[in-house]
Formats: sequence, structure tokens, C-alpha cells
Amino acid sequence: QVQLVESGGGLVQPGGSLRLSCAASGIISSTYNMGWYRQAPGKQRELVATISRSGSTYYADSVKGRFTISRDNAKNTVYLQMNSLKLEDAAVYYCNAPVMIVPTGDGRGKFPWGQGTQVTVSS
Repeated sequence: QVQLVESGGGLVQPGGSLRLSCAASGIISSTYNMGWYRQAPGKQRELVATISRSGSTYYADSVKGRFTISRDNAKNTVYLQMNSLKLEDAAVYYCNAPVMIVPTGDGRGKFPWGQGTQVTVSS
């Protein structure tokens, strides 16, 4: 049974940083492209960053230059380092294996969704 557990969210001021973690079980995450998604209230879930099996990374324009996705295959964990956070980054963040490797707004994932981790950006 595949389980994805996100953690690391919290309350941060604009301009601040957070590091999210996604621990996977039931799969060997290194054999999948993995991605981070977010869903703000009233909006659809969107894919914002992906990392391929070979380590190539892709970002939505809205986070490019501020977010960094990485993976530790030994720990079966994927990370999202978020810097220079903006008010519009506030959302629940999820990880999953994306259907599309390039973030183009497709919010679909291959596995059951975890509970996500809340990121709140507020002054």
C-alpha cells in the first residue's frame, strides 16, 4: 500500500523560508518521477515542481528561482526548499508521482494523496 506523508509546513512571514519533506512507503520513490503540488482554498491542485528519476528538475514559472526540489533515495524522501515566500504561496502542499513531468498545471498524481502540509504566509 502506497503512503505519502508530507511534513514541514508552518507559518512564515513573506520573504521567509520553509523546507518540506515527503516520506514515501510502499514504493521505491527513486523509480518514479516525483513532484510537489499545492492547493489554495477555492483553487485546483497544481503541480509546482518535479524531479525526474535521473535528477532533472522542472518548475512552474510561479516558483522558478525560489523553490528547489530534491530527493534522498536512501531515505525514500523528496524535499521542497521554499525561499522568498510570497503571500500567494500559501496553500496545502502535497507530493505525488506526477502524470506529466513538466509542470503545466496538471494536478493529477499516480498514487493516493497524503494529508498534505499547510503553508501559511502572513505578516
